[in-house]
Amino acid sequence: MKLPHLLVAASALTLMAAGAAVLLHLKAIQRLGEPGVKWSPRTTDLRLDIPLPERVLDYDSKAIDPDAQELEMLPQDTSLARRLYEAPDGFKILVGVVLMGTDRTSIHKPEFCLPAQGWQIVAKETRTLSMDRPEPYELPLGKFVTRRLAPLPGGGHATLEGVYLYWFVSGDRITASHWGRMGWITWDLLQRGVLPRWAYLSVFAECPLGREAEATERVEKFLAAAVPEFQVTTGQPTVPVTAGDGRR
Repeated sequence: MKLPHLLVAASALTLMAAGAAVLLHLKAIQRLGEPGVKWSPRTTDLRLDIPLPERVLDYDSKAIDPDAQELEMLPQDTSLARRLYEAPDGFKILVGVVLMGTDRTSIHKPEFCLPAQGWQIVAKETRTLSMDRPEPYELPLGKFVTRRLAPLPGGGHATLEGVYLYWFVSGDRITASHWGRMGWITWDLLQRGVLPRWAYLSVFAECPLGREAEATERVEKFLAAAVPEFQVTTGQPTVPVTAGDGRR
């Protein structure tokens, strides 16, 4: 190997070693931040219980337990909560919470899970929802409009739409940006020695084709009543500038 190539290889190895040393140092001194959602400890494992309200407005609900395969794929200190809410007219809203522990891989980009369930994302946007409890603030939301073909009982298929709203919350921040959340993780580790304990919150509702606006309005009305029952962090977020932020 020629001398310049040896110098380049040595420099690369030095940088990799230095980066690994920094990561090990941060891991040794870091402390885990507080969640931005209500929780209670469990005695059976490392996960936490996240109490979603049983009733919101005129919606009844039932808890949806994660399956064994889902739990096996996630770090052992990842906490999950999921409830399916149903209004008297049959309109359903699925609420999910994924709370990370010491492993940031507990939470992935929102774009990943919907296509795996057969839904095509046809539109994306960010929006805000005005909250009045426990104090006035703007809740940032990412929104996907989705579609899929559903089989009909007598044969053939019908196109269904879906409204998917999501956001991320830690002990002192809220954002609808995946890249903004990743930027805050780096910032808090370097500046505060804290690994923020982010939660990924989502709501999903199916609707007939062409009824997306009406479904969105109903979901946002539901959120205005439900979020104060399980989320403790409030306030308008400030998202750090990060390379590759793909927000629209």
